[in-house]
Amino acid sequence: MAKISKTYIWQFVIGLGFISGLCTAIGIDPQDVIINTLGNVVYTFYSDPAVRSIFIILPMILLVISIHRAYKKGRFPGLISVIIAYLAGVLLFVSTATAFVLLGIAIFIGYLAVGRRAIKF
Repeated sequence: MAKISKTYIWQFVIGLGFISGLCTAIGIDPQDVIINTLGNVVYTFYSDPAVRSIFIILPMILLVISIHRAYKKGRFPGLISVIIAYLAGVLLFVSTATAFVLLGIAIFIGYLAVGRRAIKF
């Protein structure tokens, strides 16, 4: 159970939630930058509009897959922990203490969400 909780917390609570919120607070989206750069490179070699449209919808597809996996592993409490971690990332530059308290709460909820799921099976 500890390995499942650790993996969920690192991948979804900290990765998907907190780091995404931090990037929102900074004002950049690294995924969007990488995908746009890769899309421009591919488009220069293969200038098909269908390829360009794939790179336009790819960030949305990746977000839906990430949210689905977070729900599948942690159910509703897991999604709540990811949302709280996102808010912690957004608030990091406004109030550092509040952000770390929210991140701690998100990690605790994420641990409980995955722990409950592991016990059911």
